[in-house]
Parts: sequence; structure tokens; C-alpha cells
Amino acid sequence: MPFEIISTLAEAYVDQFTSEEDELLRRINKETVEGHPLAHMISGHVQGKLLAFISNILAPKYILEIGTFTGYSALCLLKGIKGDGELHTIEIRQEDADTALANFKFAENNNLITLHVGNARDIIPTLSHEWDLVFIDADKVSYVDYYELVLPRLSKKGIIIADNVLFHGQVLEQPIKGKNALAIDAFNKHVREDPRVEQVMLSVRDGLLLIKKL
Repeated sequence: MPFEIISTLAEAYVDQFTSEEDELLRRINKETVEGHPLAHMISGHVQGKLLAFISNILAPKYILEIGTFTGYSALCLLKGIKGDGELHTIEIRQEDADTALANFKFAENNNLITLHVGNARDIIPTLSHEWDLVFIDADKVSYVDYYELVLPRLSKKGIIIADNVLFHGQVLEQPIKGKNALAIDAFNKHVREDPRVEQVMLSVRDGLLLIKKL
């Protein structure tokens, strides 16, 4: 059985003392939770607010998101972008991409968002920007590949944020079982052993790993 990373009481308390979502994010969150079979994949209130905080502090010009889902996290990341910047987000599932596009239409500065549909491994090399902020939240077995694709293009002030690095607590099990948990554990070790970067792991929701170049 997966470990309980954070008690439900603590999560409820944290949620209570985190600034509220705006109306659009609240609607997307509600519709995703109520209507999507993979609703657990949404960043949600607290994590979304943290993403928006980091974006606002960093004031990125170019943002890359790997894994759009229904668009919630992209809209959180968008909040700190400069007026002439660009947010590129990649989604492999056409149905989720269509949902995200529909949600983006209601957002301020939605003209700064470009949604790519397809395999991120193929799409990332075609994008020419130097990234100030990268959010990795896609298939877990490809995290190392995504990391190696984006790190050389990370700006001096840039940050990579990798989601689900605790993978429902399954990385705490001994031995670790399951393809995704093993892949996440391998990714975490890969970053830890990389002399090019420094990192901090946060136990927010399902775990976030913040990475920057040395």
C-alpha cells in the first residue's frame, strides 16, 4: 500500500490557509474533478498557487510545460509571464488538449499560450527558446529524457519543476515496485547525481523537485 505522504487533516488545513483560486481556475478544478477519469492528475489549488508564486517571482519570458492535461497548471504558470513572453505547453492526448484549449479561451493573456499536441520528445527539439521556467508533469518513464532535453536550453535564472516526485508515496516502499515509481526514483537519483545542477525537493501534494543550474 502507498504511504500517506501528508495527513488529510494537514492537507485540509494547508488548503484553508492558501489564497483562493480565481474564478476560472476554480471552475476548471471543479469540472476536472467531477468529470475526468484521471482527475487526480490536476495540480489543484495549493500546488497551483505555488506554481503561480514561483512564476510571479521569476517573471519568466519563456515557459515550457510538458503535460497540459486540462490546462489548470498552464494558467497558473501564465500568471508571472512577461507581456511579450510565450508559454508553450505540450499534451499527447487530443481530447485533453481540446479541453485545455477551450479553457484557455477564457484566460487573460491567452494569446501568449501555444499548445502543441503530440509526443514531447519530438516537439521539444523543434522549439528554439531558452526557457526561464519548465514544468515537467507527463509520463513518468520519460522524465530523464525530458530533463536532458530541456536542461541545455535552461536560462541562467531558469528553474525546472518536476511533479509527482514522491509518486503517491510508492518511492518510499522497499523494494520499490511498479514501472512509474521505479522511473521516478531513477529520475530523482539522476538529478541528485548531476553535477550541473542543485535542487530541493518539496513534499507539496505528490512531491515537487525544483532544479536550477549551478
